[in-house]
Amino acid sequence: MIVVGVDGSMTARAAVDWAAADAFRAHLPLRIVHAVDRSPYQVDRFGGSGGGDTLVREGQRVLREAVALARERQPSVEVTTRDVEGSPVAVLREQAERAGEIVLGSRGLGGFAGTLLGSVSAQVAGQAPCPVVVVRGERRPRQGRIVAGVDDSPTSEPALAYAFQQADLRGSGLQVVHAFAPEIARDLDEVCAARHRVVQKRLMAFRDRYPHLEVEEIVRFAHPVDALTAASAEADLVVVGSRGHGPFGAALLGSVSRGVLHHARCTVAVVRAPRADVPAQRT
Repeated sequence: MIVVGVDGSMTARAAVDWAAADAFRAHLPLRIVHAVDRSPYQVDRFGGSGGGDTLVREGQRVLREAVALARERQPSVEVTTRDVEGSPVAVLREQAERAGEIVLGSRGLGGFAGTLLGSVSAQVAGQAPCPVVVVRGERRPRQGRIVAGVDDSPTSEPALAYAFQQADLRGSGLQVVHAFAPEIARDLDEVCAARHRVVQKRLMAFRDRYPHLEVEEIVRFAHPVDALTAASAEADLVVVGSRGHGPFGAALLGSVSRGVLHHARCTVAVVRAPRADVPAQRT
C-alpha cells in the first residue's frame, strides 16, 4: 500500500499525482490520509461553536478533491481514504507501519509539510520505517533518470534497492553517485579507483537482479549534497539513505538527506536503513 498525506495545498496535489502513478506501476492500493489536527486551533475551548465540525468538513473536502484527482490520473488504482484525528506526524507515523511508501508535498498549508523541509517532513522522513517521498510542486519535463546516492557502508543498500526498483518500474536509467573528500596528501587517482571498486561491489547484486537496466556510476571529489543536488537537475527522483543519530535515534535525519531535501530540484525519496537492534521484517 502507498500512503499519501494531503492538506489541500498545491504540493499535496502533486504528491497525490505522484503517489497514484507509483501505485499504478507497482500494482498497489492507494490510501489518501488527512490529519484533523485540533491542537493549533485549541478547538476544545470553543465548546459548541462548531469549530470542530468546520475542521472535519474541511478535511472531508480535501479528501474528496484528492480522490477525484487520483481517479482522474489513474482510474484503475484502488483508492481509500482516512480522516484521522491527531498531529500529522503521529498520524503518518502510524500509517507508515503498514505502508510500502509515504508520499508528502514539499510545502503545505501548515499541515503535513509546512516548508521546503518543515518539522513534519523531517520527522516523518526520519522516523518512518518505509521510504518517504517528498514531492516538489513544480511541473518538470520527464528526464527518464533516477539518481541514487551511495556511500561506503552497507546501510546505503536499502536506498539502492529502492532506486533500482523505481528505475525498473519506470523504465528509466539509473545514475549512482558516490561523492567524497579525499584525505590530504593522498593520490587522487588512487583514491578514485578504490572508491569505484567500492561502488561496483555495492552494485554487483543489484546488477545481477536487474541486468536490463542502464546503470551509470559517478564517483566525484565533492560534498555529497553538492553532487546529488547537481545531479537532481536532470533527474525525476533522487534517492538517499538516512541514519538517525543522537538521543532520539530514528527521529533525526542525517546531514546529507536533510541537505538534499532542502536543495534538490526534483522529488526526493529518503530510505532509512533498519536499526541494527531491530530484526529485519520478512516480506
